[in-house]
Parts: sequence; structure tokens; C-alpha cells
Amino acid sequence: METDIAEYDQMMADPTFWDDQNAAQKVIQDANEVKGTYQTFKNMETKTEEIELLLDMYREDPDEDIKNELIEEVLTLEKQSDQFELDMLLSDPYDKNNAIFEIHPGAGGTESQDWGDMLYRMYTRWFDKRGFSYEVLDYQSGDEAGIKSATLLVKGTNVYGLLKAEKGVHRLVRISPFDSSGRRHTSFVSVDVTPEITDEINIEISPDEIRIDTYRASGAGGQHVNKTDSAVRITHKETGIVASSQAGRSQLANRETAMATLKAKLYQKQQEEKEREMAEIRGEQKEIGWGSQIRSYVFHPYAMVKDHRTNEETGNTDAVMDGDIDAFIEAYLRSTMKQSK
Repeated sequence: METDIAEYDQMMADPTFWDDQNAAQKVIQDANEVKGTYQTFKNMETKTEEIELLLDMYREDPDEDIKNELIEEVLTLEKQSDQFELDMLLSDPYDKNNAIFEIHPGAGGTESQDWGDMLYRMYTRWFDKRGFSYEVLDYQSGDEAGIKSATLLVKGTNVYGLLKAEKGVHRLVRISPFDSSGRRHTSFVSVDVTPEITDEINIEISPDEIRIDTYRASGAGGQHVNKTDSAVRITHKETGIVASSQAGRSQLANRETAMATLKAKLYQKQQEEKEREMAEIRGEQKEIGWGSQIRSYVFHPYAMVKDHRTNEETGNTDAVMDGDIDAFIEAYLRSTMKQSK
């Protein structure tokens, strides 16, 4: 790692370094990430030496204050070590990229659309807690409640690497607030995650390969962003891949954003077909329905959220719906590490 840092420093010292501004920024970003990882490792190394010193002191003088300090330092190092290990897990292609995050309710009308809105709230709260920023590219309100679909561009460090753990079908079991008989209902929502491809994508799309639809943009909560058909939806006819945008103020801006998203999705599909190992980027495609869920959220007859891939679970459903999902994400990432060994 010290060799890598030296190479980055040498590159940045080159007189022609700033000739290509975009390339220079990318090198600086990569260098800062390597230096940050190295510094974290050195800090842990220093902390280990301090713990060894405290342990020697305690052996010579079993003082209660030294013991308490030793316990506190060990717990701190353990927490740092766990986080460092998690960061090291995010080394797959595109893990450090931003992510295009989509929510699609399954069959079930208002029930599943309301569940989609609940997940939208859960994830946006998690984004806020993590310090991630997000832009709503497309938001389709439900007919009576909830959402028909939502697409967000989420930005931050390791966003895709973390969010890829959430790709799949999420199942809700609850007493429906829309059922006057108070019966229990099961709803399904699919979450899809695609890495934002920031590099130039060499994909040519001719006009006859796509269908472009325009519609009136609407924001979260159902309010109209504007009164013109400025929102754009582009469908790639051969693959059925769809990309939408309503974030921009003009149809042209939304068309450019949707096209960039479509290219990213097509590029991703292309890579999957070329390299088998890249199939992990999109994961297994599953029907939105029974038996295909990655996680169940049960509100009745008991309270529990359980991830079926890792068996990670909690009874604190309120905390989960407020965005406390780190335990599920970390358990998934650690399980993939074990499987790769």
C-alpha cells in the first residue's frame, strides 16, 4: 500500500498532471481513498500497541482503573476492526460508485403501493443517516396511496457497494389499514440497484431501438413539479429495459438523464454477458411474489424483520422502518465474503 501511495504522489507531481482535468480528479480521489485506508490501518496498529502496553501494566499492577481502560480500548479496537473489515469487503467492480436505486411494487394495487412508499421512507431515512445525498429521477404516485414506482440517484462513498445488499423482493405481512374487515395482507415490492457508470460508455443507441414517452412530472406526495409533459421515459425495445427522469426542469434535460441511465443499464447487462463473475452486479432476477423474497417484514401477528439470505433478524420493526438497516447490510456483505473463500 505504501508503494501505491508513492506511485500516486509521483503521478500528481508530473507537470502534465492537470492537462486532463477529469483524469486528474479521478487520480486524486483514488489516492485519497488509498491514503485513508492506509491511515486507518496505521491507527489500528498504534491502538494495538497501546493495548499491549496497558496489558503489561495490568499484569504488573492489577489496578481496577487500568482494567477498565483496557476493556474500553479493546472494545474500541474491535469496533474499528469490524468497520475496516467491512470497508475491505467493498472491493468489487463499481462498489465505490453512486447507485441508481429503484422501487417497484408488485401486484396488489393499493396494498403493495403503500408498502412501496413505506420502503421509500425507510431508505431515504437511511440515506440521511449515512450522509448520502439523493436526487429523485422519477416518482409515480399511487392511485389511492403509496407509489407506483420511484427511481433515485444516490451519491456518496461506497453507495453501490452497500445498496447492492438490498436488491431483491421485500415482503410485508400486516393488518391492512385499507381493509375494513381488518384482515391480514401480504405485499411485495422489488428493489433494484444499478451502479452509476461515470466513465464514458461506448454504447450506440439508434432511434429505432428505443421508444420515448413523455408525461407530466409529479413529486413525492403527489404534488406536481410542473404543468407540462416534461418527464421522459425511454424503453429499450429489445431488452425491455426502462429508464425514466423527471428531475430536470425541461424535457431535454430529462431526456439526457434518462438516456444516461439507460446506457448505464445496457452497459451493465453487456458486462454480465461478457464476464460471468460480473453477474453479481445485478444478482438473481426473481419474480415479485411468493417464495422469492430476500427479506420479510412482519407486523402481525408478531413483530419481526428477517433476512432470508443470512438469517439476520430483529424484533424492533419501528427502528428498521426508520432506516436502521445497517445490521442487515453488513450481515449480507460478510456472508458473501465467506462464500467467496
